[in-house]
Amino acid sequence: MNVEEIRNAVICSNAGQLTENIRQGLDQGMDPEILLNQGLIEAMDMIGEKFSSGELYVPEMLQSAMVMKQGLNQLKPLLVDSAAARRGTIVVGTVKGDLHDIGKNLVAMMLEGAGFQVIDLGVDVDPERFVKGVEENEAQVCAMSALLTTTMPGMKETVERLKRDLGDRQVKTIIGGAPVSRIYADDIGADAFAPDAGAAVERVKGLIGKRANG
Repeated sequence: MNVEEIRNAVICSNAGQLTENIRQGLDQGMDPEILLNQGLIEAMDMIGEKFSSGELYVPEMLQSAMVMKQGLNQLKPLLVDSAAARRGTIVVGTVKGDLHDIGKNLVAMMLEGAGFQVIDLGVDVDPERFVKGVEENEAQVCAMSALLTTTMPGMKETVERLKRDLGDRQVKTIIGGAPVSRIYADDIGADAFAPDAGAAVERVKGLIGKRANG
């Protein structure tokens, strides 16, 4: 068993094969962090690239993300310091008044598959809860989703509250959802916009890097 077999199981959405591959790897004495980083995370990076290039569609990406999460849960208890394997902490949620969560859930799973610690606040999240979630978890990025144009103002209010309440914490913000655009992101002062889950992962990687560099 090698990490390529783990990657293939995720890409092919084969949950049973992934579970067996991870078990075999652990039985062979492989480091859980190698199975995580070179297996699960690299697989999700590849899936994100395939989605961006049009080789995969949302259903396939969602299936792979769900299989990846199963493998992640299998490895989590064995990671001595799971924080060492994370790229950062991201708070995600659908804004106040909006109960749609399919896109948000996919973004959360893709981010987790990319090695980030994800704090999912759920749906109908008001600005105060976003601020509290970021503060309590010391998150570097706050990701907001909206599917209704009527709830989009909640994004603007949340961005303003984060800047006002957390000040020099300089938390980065990213928004997305069917009615959302890059222009709207610029208008409300968000740091980034992502049109889909694959792009969200890449944007968040960039935001984390910018934050680390000041």
